Amino acid sequence: MRLSFFLFFALMIQLVHSQSLLSGADRGDVYLSKLKGKKLAITCNQTSVVGKQHIVDYLMSQGIEVVKIFSPEHGFRGDADAGAKVKSEIDPKTNIRIKSLYGKNLKPTAVDLHGADIMLFDIQDVGVRFYTYISTLQYVMEACADAQIPIIVLDRPNPNRHYIDGPVLDKKFTSFVGMQPVPVVYGMTIGEYARMLLGEQWLNTKNKPLLDVISCLNYSPMSIVELKIPPSPNLKSTNAIRHYPSLCFFEGTEISVGRGTEIPFECYGSPYQDRRYMKDSFVPISRKGASSPPYMNQTCYGENLIKVKPESRINLSYLMKAYKYWTKDKKDFFLASLFFDNLAGNATLRWQIINGKSEDEIKASWTSGIAKFKKIRKKYLLYADF
Repeated sequence: MRLSFFLFFALMIQLVHSQSLLSGADRGDVYLSKLKGKKLAITCNQTSVVGKQHIVDYLMSQGIEVVKIFSPEHGFRGDADAGAKVKSEIDPKTNIRIKSLYGKNLKPTAVDLHGADIMLFDIQDVGVRFYTYISTLQYVMEACADAQIPIIVLDRPNPNRHYIDGPVLDKKFTSFVGMQPVPVVYGMTIGEYARMLLGEQWLNTKNKPLLDVISCLNYSPMSIVELKIPPSPNLKSTNAIRHYPSLCFFEGTEISVGRGTEIPFECYGSPYQDRRYMKDSFVPISRKGASSPPYMNQTCYGENLIKVKPESRINLSYLMKAYKYWTKDKKDFFLASLFFDNLAGNATLRWQIINGKSEDEIKASWTSGIAKFKKIRKKYLLYADF
């Protein structure tokens, strides 16, 4: 009997789930031999684990000589506030110096890489353009290319890989929260993204990077990945990670996304929302990872999304509603620094919100850019497409 396509697809998904997902880091049998006898530099953070062991400890237990550690935004332990400059330090367990890539320098220098033979990159990403780990990846790849040091990216599943949405970045708005012309949600793992940076020649280097990607095994990109370790201090749950592409736009406005609460990125609001329509409330306080949150100790009114299942799309209704029910001067809604435009990757989205464009009209303006990006993206995929 011939199986229908949908039955066959369901059986394949069931087969994948019956096997254990292995990240690139879990596949030591593939990459350890490449590191033997080498002086290793590694870019990693708290998500960089092999089983229950941090990858630095794992590598050293396997006889690999780790000589340099680099850490991204939020630091080696992943507990620094968003945007907080992270200082370099000495790891007390291994006595290896940890060089921050979110402090004075965002990119490793030639001096930083001196004495290293090879770079390993292992960080859990969430597949959103303004999440800065892919910017750190780009800078590390460029630095390694300049120093002619090979780089191995240990791939990890992307909890937002199952769709593509958002405006493609206009290069005039290039910043650390958006460095390449990709949509907000670009539907790739960090290993696939590294392959695209190389293949599209988007790296600012005269030398060709020596890139190797260790892929995941038994990974179904169509499934929702449950991350066991928060990738940053304010993405504490799968629900928050999936709401993040829609709610992070608020970081460029006067609206709080719940930093300083138990449910950051699962709520939004401010003291200046119309309480007749925004009836949920929260009070941000100083917490680890949000030491001085917006509207600290003030009651914020807005929406609680903890029981709202995120859709596989960017939901602009939250942003549009918050703007509509902002009770202060509308000119004060968007931050004066226009950080919102850097997050959006253009000045158009802000203009569209101010001028009352519908969500359908706004999303229609993204269609052409997304279609062109999909053709580029397809060349670099390591796993099944959707």
